[in-house]
Amino acid sequence: MALNLCITPKCKLVASPSLDSASFLIPSLGSSSFSKSRNNIASVSLSSARSLSLRRSGSFSVRSSLETAGPTVTVGQVTEVNKDTFWPIVKAAGEKTVVLDMYTQWCGPCKVMAPKFQELSEKYLDVVFLKLDCNQDNKPLAKELGIKVVPTFKILKDNKVVKEVTGAKYDDLVVAIDTVRSS
Repeated sequence: MALNLCITPKCKLVASPSLDSASFLIPSLGSSSFSKSRNNIASVSLSSARSLSLRRSGSFSVRSSLETAGPTVTVGQVTEVNKDTFWPIVKAAGEKTVVLDMYTQWCGPCKVMAPKFQELSEKYLDVVFLKLDCNQDNKPLAKELGIKVVPTFKILKDNKVVKEVTGAKYDDLVVAIDTVRSS
């Protein structure tokens, strides 16, 4: 399993949500398991350890406490979730803003919003963008989140829904994301 770790003072957590909790110590930059690019991005491969601590001139910790495995969240992209992966990814996001697009395959306005939602994920790199197909398999989660119409966009902060935008209202969605990010 690969964990992408950002080595800059502003970075908090960039991790694969499928990582339960890992522990790995990289003794030096010359380690074969560590590579650093010129943009200060490091790539670390982990097996089944318990926490990651990277030491160079300082210490960086990466922790994730997930109950179930899930897909990797990639910054600048929309990640498809389901009833099993949604909450673990939200919990792993920590204090980051999470925006969930709740859609169906047959919904025309959902199809119109999909490319715009992708553009937002490329614009707001500090926000986690997720999408949930409200099909029969994901009905329990859709019901738990109180969906009544598609598309519905739920904006979460600290594991709680703090804003909702219903319908294909792009401008309202941008305002809602900006409001939550600034709070």
